[in-house]
Amino acid sequence: MNASVKRLMRYMGKDIFAFLLVTVLAITSNILIFIGPRILGQATDMIISGVQSISAGTGGIDFPRIAHILLFLAGLYGLSCVFGLLQNHVMAGITASLSYRLRKDLSEKMHRLPLSYFDRTLRGDVLSRITNDVDTLVQSLNQGLIQILTSVISLVGIIIMMFMISWQLTLIALCVIPLFAVLISIISKKSSVHFKNQQERLGDVNSLVEEMLGSHTLVKAFNGEEASLEKFDKNNISLYNSAWKANFFSGLMMPVIFIIGNIGNVVICIAGGYYALKGALTIGGIQAFLQYTRSFLQPITQTANISNVFQQITASAERVFEFLNETEESADADAAKKPSEERVESSPLVHFDHVRFGYDREKMIINDFSADIKRGQKIAIVGPSGAGKTTLVKLLMRFYDVSGGAILLGGRDIRSFSRKELRSVFGMVLQDTWLFSGSIAGNIRYGNPEACDEEVRQAARTAQADRFVRTLPEEYDLVLNEESGNISQGQKQLLTIARVVLADPEILILDEATSNIDTHTELLIQQAMDNLMKGRTSFVIAHRLSTIRNADLILVMNNGDIVEQGGHAELLAKKGVYASLYNSQFSPE
Repeated sequence: MNASVKRLMRYMGKDIFAFLLVTVLAITSNILIFIGPRILGQATDMIISGVQSISAGTGGIDFPRIAHILLFLAGLYGLSCVFGLLQNHVMAGITASLSYRLRKDLSEKMHRLPLSYFDRTLRGDVLSRITNDVDTLVQSLNQGLIQILTSVISLVGIIIMMFMISWQLTLIALCVIPLFAVLISIISKKSSVHFKNQQERLGDVNSLVEEMLGSHTLVKAFNGEEASLEKFDKNNISLYNSAWKANFFSGLMMPVIFIIGNIGNVVICIAGGYYALKGALTIGGIQAFLQYTRSFLQPITQTANISNVFQQITASAERVFEFLNETEESADADAAKKPSEERVESSPLVHFDHVRFGYDREKMIINDFSADIKRGQKIAIVGPSGAGKTTLVKLLMRFYDVSGGAILLGGRDIRSFSRKELRSVFGMVLQDTWLFSGSIAGNIRYGNPEACDEEVRQAARTAQADRFVRTLPEEYDLVLNEESGNISQGQKQLLTIARVVLADPEILILDEATSNIDTHTELLIQQAMDNLMKGRTSFVIAHRLSTIRNADLILVMNNGDIVEQGGHAELLAKKGVYASLYNSQFSPE
């Protein structure tokens, strides 16, 4: 059995009592159905016997008794239907519970994965696993479990009833089972590969659609519609090819079973006629047996369909559990899980001790980084693109762990902190604005969920955001849309700064925080941020060197290393890398 299917069965073990109830309901419902053809056969024999009595002039048809039998039969079928509905109701609850637990675990897993996973994985593929694969898995499971349960019960019950009528005809009917099994096995092996490919190609299409929607304006601005459509067509054709192959092979089941089943029925009719002529069977018995034969083919047909459903379940389960099996962030140190006497608040000193790091361990981008950061300092990190400025901040917040050396915070290696404890010390404002669908107040309050309305407004005033918010129709209750398109880029940045103000962190990280804001707004924000940074250790990453002239310490990075450090005037006097960068921005040439 596939490892993913075994894990899925363990996942469903929590609903074992509900499964037992479904089994009892299924058995009861099917037993009531099994009795039907036998009783109907007796009614048929009574009618034939009555007709023969009329012909012989010795009696007639006992209509009251036949009516009683038919009413009893209708009651059995009605009761069977009730049990079937209860079975479906309980099964729907089981699959809904499974869907909830799977999505909950996938969501929790997503937050435990390192950033490196998302660097190499398309967001649309992750989205497809959480939505499409879970939906396919649950829907197929809901359909497949009921079918396989009723099919097994029906097959056993029908064979028993057939033996009770004629063991000879039953043996003839059973001869088709090995042939069915061989054909189902061959077709299932062919279709399983294509069902898995179908789910993977669906993830590719979702990734592309998500990318096209996210950059729709850019595509139009550069007249890239045709190229975008060509790329979509390529992925869509791949999905089409895998989907039709999967459906073609799964569609072979029914015609094959139909042909073999009809051939079997012809043989049974011939043999049944022979036994009827010999007096070994009554006409009602043959009629009941043929009913059971048709019913006998139904669970076999369902089993064939289940094999297709099982392939879908397997393909989706593999993708879901593949995501759940991804390597998580390294566990927090044991010491971090215990109350610490030495709190971060008492010593926000940062020390980089010969730090080495590379996204690929074969290629280091930070080779030997060392620096001492005093409490309350404003640290500016500058350098050309790709020098390692943003990477340094990611290491500081443990989005990635260092490959060599150590980063100390308050005298402790940051790996000795829990990530939650460590990141609560930092407030980050990035070049890319992080805003969610929701009210402006809700977005600001994300920095401190317990903050009251007045604290939210005060944070907005500090970040120079209150003025523009009060000009909006609903002010702080205005709901931002999915892309926050109902406010400007500069206003988005002001709100992210207000969020950090409300969080009141000890260490600030400003990564190109004013790069998307006009000059006037930049001056207002710079003044607000200068006030905010008083008494705090601050890291400012910027290409616009005009924003960091008043920094206490400027670290100049190039090729992953600090090549210069000092104040603005001191670095200009050295006429080195910093001076070159500064002059490239401000010299008349």
